[in-house]
Amino acid sequence: MALPPPDPQFVLRGTSAAVHTLHFSCGGKEPDVPVLFSGSENGLIHVWNLKTHRVDTALDGHGGRSVYCVETMGGKNRLLSQGRDQRICLWDLAEGRTSVMNSVFTENVGFCRCSLLKEAQGRWLMAMAAKAPEEVQVLELPSKTSVCTLKPEVGAKLGMPMCLKLWQHNCGSQPLLLAGYEDGSVVLWNLLMGKALSRLVCHQEPVMSLDFDSEKAKGISGSSEKVLSIWSLNEQQNLQVYKTHELVNAGISDTTIRPDKRILATAGWDHRIRIFGWKKLKPLAVLDYHTATVHCVSFSDHKNPSERLLAAGSKDHRISIWSIYTQT
Repeated sequence: MALPPPDPQFVLRGTSAAVHTLHFSCGGKEPDVPVLFSGSENGLIHVWNLKTHRVDTALDGHGGRSVYCVETMGGKNRLLSQGRDQRICLWDLAEGRTSVMNSVFTENVGFCRCSLLKEAQGRWLMAMAAKAPEEVQVLELPSKTSVCTLKPEVGAKLGMPMCLKLWQHNCGSQPLLLAGYEDGSVVLWNLLMGKALSRLVCHQEPVMSLDFDSEKAKGISGSSEKVLSIWSLNEQQNLQVYKTHELVNAGISDTTIRPDKRILATAGWDHRIRIFGWKKLKPLAVLDYHTATVHCVSFSDHKNPSERLLAAGSKDHRISIWSIYTQT
C-alpha cells in the first residue's frame, strides 16, 4: 500500500496577498543563509530566511501592482522582478541595500513571465512579451541592448505569448527560445536568425506554463485543460508530441522540472501540487494543503540533495515548503 503524502515541512505566512511567483537562492556557502523570494498580488517581494522562517526584507518597487516573476542573477544580491505595472526591475540587495538599480518598461499588459539566460559573467539575455500582442523581444542585460524581436509569420494567428523559456544545448552554443502561445502552440525560435524553427500545437487552450530539459531534449506544458503535454525536440530541431497525461482536474498554473531532472511538480487550479517522475511521467504524489488555486511551484538549488525543498505559492496567501523525494 502506498504511503500517504506528507504534510508540508513548514508554511510561510505573512504576505497578506496571493503569491504568484517563487525563487530559491540556497546555493551559497556557510554562513550564507538560504533564502526564498516571493512575489505577491499586492506588489511586494518578500525575502524569506529559510532558517528562521521569517521575512528578512520586503521590497516595494511595483507601485502596488502584482509581482508575477522573480529571478536571481548570479546570486541572491542581484534580483530581477516583473510586475503588472509593465516594469521589470533589477535590484541591488548587497550589504542590506533595497534599491532598484535599473528597470525596463515592457509596455505589455499581459502576465507572461520573462525568461533569463546567462551569457557570460555579468551578462544575461532576457526574453519578454513585447508591446505588439504577438511579439517577443529579447534584450541583453544590464545594457538593455535589443538583440532581436521575434514576430510570427503573417497569418500564423498564434495569439499572445503566454510563457517563455530561454535555453541552450550547452555553454557556448547558440541560445534558443521556447514560447507557449494563446492558441495552444509551442514554438521554437532561433534568436540569431530571428525566425521560428518549429511549431507544435500541444493544447486546445492557451499554454499557461512550460519547462524544458535540454539534456533529454524534452519538455512539458500545461494549460487550462485536463492535459499535460510532453514533447521532444529531434536533431532536426523539430518539435513532436512525446506523450500526453490526462489529469483528474483541469487547470495548470505552473510546471517545473527539478534541477537534477528526476521529478517535476505542477501547480493546480484544484488547490493541489502534483509530483511526477520525469523519465516516464509516473504520478508519484498529490500534495493537498492549500485552500485555493496554487499559482506557482519552485525547487530549491541546494547543493546537498538531502536538503532540497519544493515551495508552492497560492491564492490563499500561504507558501507551503515540502521535503520530498530528496534521495531520488
